[in-house]
Amino acid sequence: MRILVFGKTGQVATELARQADVIALGRDQADLSDPSACAAAIRAHAPEAVINAAAYTGVDKAEEEEDLATTINGAAPAAMAAVCADLGIPFVHISTDYVFDGSGEAARGPDAPTAPLGAYGRSKLAGETGIVAAGGAFAILRTSWVVSAHGANFVKTMLRVGPARGHLRVVDDQIGGPTPAGDIAAACLTIAAHLAEHPEAAGIYHFAGAPDTSWAGFAEAIFEMAELAVAVEHIPTTEYPLPAPRPLNSRLDCSRTEAVFGIPRPEWRAGLAEILNDLSRQGGTS
Repeated sequence: MRILVFGKTGQVATELARQADVIALGRDQADLSDPSACAAAIRAHAPEAVINAAAYTGVDKAEEEEDLATTINGAAPAAMAAVCADLGIPFVHISTDYVFDGSGEAARGPDAPTAPLGAYGRSKLAGETGIVAAGGAFAILRTSWVVSAHGANFVKTMLRVGPARGHLRVVDDQIGGPTPAGDIAAACLTIAAHLAEHPEAAGIYHFAGAPDTSWAGFAEAIFEMAELAVAVEHIPTTEYPLPAPRPLNSRLDCSRTEAVFGIPRPEWRAGLAEILNDLSRQGGTS
């Protein structure tokens, strides 16, 4: 299958290129701040499926740049989806738990009401709305807490600052599923292939690592598996204020994804072990 991927250096895009022979477009080839250029790129490359692994991911910065974030996360994916629907090819788009308000303790299903807390979540929800409106064989894959041996993410941050400080204060009242980018990439490839044969499976799906944990619990697992003596102090979110609010409950019900595509929730400890091995081979966390 000839797959066009928007994104080249991000976590999921990097893993897609590792796992499959894809056509990956970087910002210099397809700038998501220009939705019409993204649509034109799809027509020019004539792929059999499209995966959008690119996004505006600056959660805090989006509070000051909501218009730009909404163009990149909202208008661009909508334009991609419209072209894919017109061409009759699958479109897989990665979204986020930030479309929810994070209230309660129950896992949110794909049909749960959305209510983003900040600009980033609103921009991602705008993309979802545009994709659904475009129709076609689309899959919106909401995920959470993405980690890998590439780019900037929580695992690499912990490995960088933990040993230097010996003691970290990490929030323990935000609960979710850490999700290895390699597993997200594999899921996207499986979903794209399935949609090519079964376009009626179009819809919104969830995919997050298991079991659910807190950021503090995840940090402790990172240090334990990396064999680093770093003390983790559990603190509430109120003691770690940031410009953009974070959802406290990021639990995602992923049962529909397994039922339709046969993709179970990945065990994040196994993924974390692979990430640590990758970083060890790279010789660091930078």
